[in-house]
This record gives sequence, structure tokens and C-alpha cells, in this order.
Amino acid sequence: MLIRPRRHTAAVLAGAVALLTTLTATPAEAGSHPTPVHPSLREHLAAYYDFEHPVRGAPAKERDLGFSRTDIELVNGGARMRTPDGAHRGSRASLQVGQVNPRTAGNDDWKAGVHGPSGVPTLGAFNAVEGVTVMGWFKATGPNPAPNSNTAAPDDRYGAVGLAGVLSGDSDGHAVRALLEIIDVNGELRLVALGRRVDGAGSQTFAASRDWRTLLPDGEWVFLAATFDFGTGAMALYRNGQRLDGFYTVPGDPWDLSGPGPHRSSRTDPRGIKIGGSFPQNTAERNPCSCRMDSLMFLNRAVDGEHIRAQYRLVTSL
Repeated sequence: MLIRPRRHTAAVLAGAVALLTTLTATPAEAGSHPTPVHPSLREHLAAYYDFEHPVRGAPAKERDLGFSRTDIELVNGGARMRTPDGAHRGSRASLQVGQVNPRTAGNDDWKAGVHGPSGVPTLGAFNAVEGVTVMGWFKATGPNPAPNSNTAAPDDRYGAVGLAGVLSGDSDGHAVRALLEIIDVNGELRLVALGRRVDGAGSQTFAASRDWRTLLPDGEWVFLAATFDFGTGAMALYRNGQRLDGFYTVPGDPWDLSGPGPHRSSRTDPRGIKIGGSFPQNTAERNPCSCRMDSLMFLNRAVDGEHIRAQYRLVTSL
């Protein structure tokens, strides 16, 4: 469904208000709420958002529970974006993102993230890094992809659906170092991991073979993960802890790994994190996702399937 804030039902608004009251009225309790993170991931968990920890005095910001302490903005919707619909038993809330006015070119889409025009220093854990993992819970609320508000054609839709990613060190708010999204691959939408090792250079995409609509069906919470190994060029996708079959879409060596290693990402701090669409600085709209997100994790290492399965099993066995 399209997000139209003026048309939210009374029940949804009441639930959101009740949730916000719970999260902000007792900050000590909110801060001590246990976060279900597998111990094997904590060392590399640079940024983590469960959307239950508003920044004290700034409810439109979400506190980072990872070691980088990179708080993010809940863009356009603010505190209303926190929704009483947790993805798993250990969660009380999730983040609602999506398009607001599909036929109007503007900057009102609900999304989240942070952007720094010269880099975000707290994200230095992704500077000259050997690998990245992006993972979390996602629920499509549809329709996806959204109508393209940047063109006049009424039937035109975006060619991608943005989920979550780390921006590159020279990003305008769109270009990424590591991204989980749905994008057009040879005329067909697919769930992908899209990574760029060197700022301004080519990106590589690893696309899932299965129909994306079966991987992220409307109304169902799904645990997705994407890994990026900048040292070897290996990428992978996971759904509910299981590795997905897929294929690389760019021939040759877009990450320039032919020379002597070790190979790492560019020696630049990422310009931010984007969640639910591009341009977290809110200067443009592109690729919104009509969906909910929960327990988003950004790790400065390409973890293996055992670590991803361990996290999935932990939160599904609570």
C-alpha cells in the first residue's frame, strides 16, 4: 500500500503514539532493553538499529546500538515511522518506509539514514575495509516498485527498490559501497547484493536466481543478508539463514582485483547509510521501498553463512 500520512487509520496512529510513548517515557528502560545479537557478531557490528531507541530529546532520530554510534534520521515521517509490528519475538517495533505522493516530484518519501558531504567519521570502520555484511528483517507492504515520481509518464515505475546499504566515500546519496536491494537485471527485477570496492569505479552485482516476489512476498517478515568480500570478489545472498543460488551480472573485473593484494575498499569514510531509498539527506527521491524494516545490521566484515544462520536462529528461538 502507498503511504499517505493523512489517511493513516486511527488504529495505526494510536498504536504508533502508544509505542512512541513507551519508548520515550522511560528512557532508562528503553536503553536497557536487551538487543538480540549473536555474540559472534558483536565485534564487527558497526551499526545496528532496532527502531526502539529514539535519541533522547530527538524522537525523529534513531540511536545506533552498534559500536560506531552512528545515529540516523527518520526522514520526513519522524517518530510516526516507528510501527508496533516487530519482526520477531524479541522486537516490539519496526520502521515503516515508503512513497508518499507517487504523482508529485518532491522530497517527502519516508526513508531513513545519515549523510555527510565529506564522509561520516563515525563510519570509519568501513574505511579501507576487507568486507561488509548488510542484513536485517524486511516486510513488503506494497506496491513495489513504486511509481516514478520523477517522470511525467503515469505508468512509469522505478527500476529498483532500495532496502539498506552503506554509501561510498564519494556518494551523492545514491552511490554505494555495499547495498541490499531489488533492481532490474536484464529486464527482470531481482533481489541483489550490489557492491563497489573503489569509489567512482565500477560496481558488481550478485543477483538471486529465484523470483524476488517469492523471496520478499507482501505481508511476510523475511530475514535477508548480503555479504561483500572485497579481498576475493565473492558476494552472497541469504534468506532466513539459507544461502540463495544466484549469479554475477557484470563480466570482467569491475572491482579491479587483478593486481597484487590485499584488496580493500577505498580509504575513505562512507558518506552515510541509506535505508528505504536513496538520498538520506533528502535532496531527491529515488527507489523508495513500501515496506517495514527491523533489526538492521551493518558489519565491517563479510561474515559466513554460519554466522548469519546463528543470528537468524537466535531471534527465531526467543
